[in-house]
Amino acid sequence: MTINNIWVFAQANGDVPTTGTLELLAKARSIGASVTAFVGGDAAAIAGALGEHGATKVYATGDLAGKLSGPAVSAAMKAIIDGGDTPNVIMFPQNYEGRDIMSRLSVKLDRTVLTNNTDIAESADGVIATTPIFGGNSLVATAFTGSGPHLVSFRPKSFVAESAGGAPAPVVAAPIPDLGIAGSAKVLAVHVEASSGPKLDEAAIVVSGGRGLGEAGKYALVEELATLLKGAPGASRAIVDAGWVPYSYQVGQTGKVVKPTVYIAAGISGATQHMVGMKGSKNIIAINKDKEAPIFGVADLGIVGDVHKVLPQLIELLKSRG
Repeated sequence: MTINNIWVFAQANGDVPTTGTLELLAKARSIGASVTAFVGGDAAAIAGALGEHGATKVYATGDLAGKLSGPAVSAAMKAIIDGGDTPNVIMFPQNYEGRDIMSRLSVKLDRTVLTNNTDIAESADGVIATTPIFGGNSLVATAFTGSGPHLVSFRPKSFVAESAGGAPAPVVAAPIPDLGIAGSAKVLAVHVEASSGPKLDEAAIVVSGGRGLGEAGKYALVEELATLLKGAPGASRAIVDAGWVPYSYQVGQTGKVVKPTVYIAAGISGATQHMVGMKGSKNIIAINKDKEAPIFGVADLGIVGDVHKVLPQLIELLKSRG
């Protein structure tokens, strides 16, 4: 099967596309003859960047003005498809908004979906998506057998975001049809968690702490080391579930997937759930007093020692170097 027309649901942080969007565009242009970005909102500020990364056209709903994006964007997509522009594949990020829109569109189009994927390809058998299972220890290749559009979502960091050097993409209006009762819900307020430093899933250096820290107060060592390294602090699910740190810090299968240049795991044993989220890091440094801890199986450098002694020494060393 030849993929002639592929759409990417595009998201933005302010006036720039999200890293996840640029990752999907990079993959889309490698397999699709025509790549279109679909934006829920105003696309004027990001059309240049979307074009640079491979989009040749941008559909945009315009300001959603308090509407829930799920009903609005899925309805706008359905209207464009009904109007004759039918993509072979629509790619979504594996996040809350992407899954919401994809599931609603699935019902509107009566099409199945494949979620939580890490790759996609075309073959004589059709469009094939690759999905990790059993904590990433096995990969399943699944082919769509029906007609498109095929709806597929992808884990973050599945692809590398690279510029294609394209021109700014023209923006085409994608009007939102009457949503009926689905349009009655309103967004009254949006709360953004305050943060400083690089984002966890975009940082070049990540320092994560686990239950081996012993108590919530010791997580301050992880944060201090991350700050000195100009990186981001992360955490295992165990200490998130224990209430030591917010869920936004969690690295793992049910948290964030990270691929930094350096990943430091402090007091983390290496449960499969956690390693799914970080084993793609270029250099992994593990600190654990249990020399049999599974984390050492993926580590490039292992320190068998007490995190309460190792972390303070690292911090002091970095401070002494200014």
